[in-house]
Amino acid sequence: MISPIRILLPVFAVALIALGPVRAQEAFMVMEAYSGKVLIAKNSTAKRPVASLTKIATAVVALDWAEVAGTDIAKVMVTAPPTTSLVGGPNPLNLQPGDQMSLRDALYAALLSSDNLAALTVADHVGRELLRAHGKSSGDPVAEFVGEMNRLAKALGMKNTRFGNPHGLEREGVKAASTAADIARLSVYAMRRNALNFIVRQKDREITVMTGIGRQLYKIHNTNELIGEEGILGIKTGTTAAAGECLAVCMDKDPLVRQKPDGSKGVTPRRLIVVLLNSTDRFQRSRMLLRDGWAVYDSWLAAGAPVKDAKREIIKVTDPQ
Repeated sequence: MISPIRILLPVFAVALIALGPVRAQEAFMVMEAYSGKVLIAKNSTAKRPVASLTKIATAVVALDWAEVAGTDIAKVMVTAPPTTSLVGGPNPLNLQPGDQMSLRDALYAALLSSDNLAALTVADHVGRELLRAHGKSSGDPVAEFVGEMNRLAKALGMKNTRFGNPHGLEREGVKAASTAADIARLSVYAMRRNALNFIVRQKDREITVMTGIGRQLYKIHNTNELIGEEGILGIKTGTTAAAGECLAVCMDKDPLVRQKPDGSKGVTPRRLIVVLLNSTDRFQRSRMLLRDGWAVYDSWLAAGAPVKDAKREIIKVTDPQ
């Protein structure tokens, strides 16, 4: 008599082949931003594509450049380069080469509606300014900008990160990856920037694009469904076939005020960063991670905030010079 198991094994093997390769597991990091305390983590140092979470770095480089250059992002105009036609994917603003908008509106589009063409436009403009600042008379402005993204990553201690472009779409022959832990570092730094902090907490925004046929108004919406929930400040969504559903989210609670032995009051600010990669339900999963993260953090504080191994338990994010 033939064993039923022997009959089922070939069928099971065929089913696995039909399903294709098994997807990488979910990865996440939950940390408290001010103390650097790592609260919960899983596969947090595994290198993965991170899709449009890349745009966090794009926005940070642009805002840091504007600050150093003394540039008002609401006044400087950026122009969609000819290469915007090569990006592909959604084009919610119907951007065409030569269209113009303020750098601020381009950042709104890139961060809220995850507009890849707007991210490329930001990179092209700032990249040209960086080429001039670095004394280069020629060169690829987007490549110069991406180089600055990678220099930022190195300065922040993002040891397992390499950015390949300013929008996060996978491109054949372009190596790009990061980790949940590295994006958490980036998110802590990003949310210290007042302009970015303000942008990513908006539910929607009306922006203006100057086109060949005149001024066009567009209302864009934040792709982050958690915006509007108590304490949620942002920051970015991302999705591609290779990366799965990704989300970086920041949540604040009121500071804790305590009486010190000398009679003075001590104030402890509280901010959680959650980075979730390759999820199948990123918003609900992030809500659970935020809930669990706060519970771990509160218990840690109540125990006196003990640290046994600082290298494993604490992530220090210092502002690069």
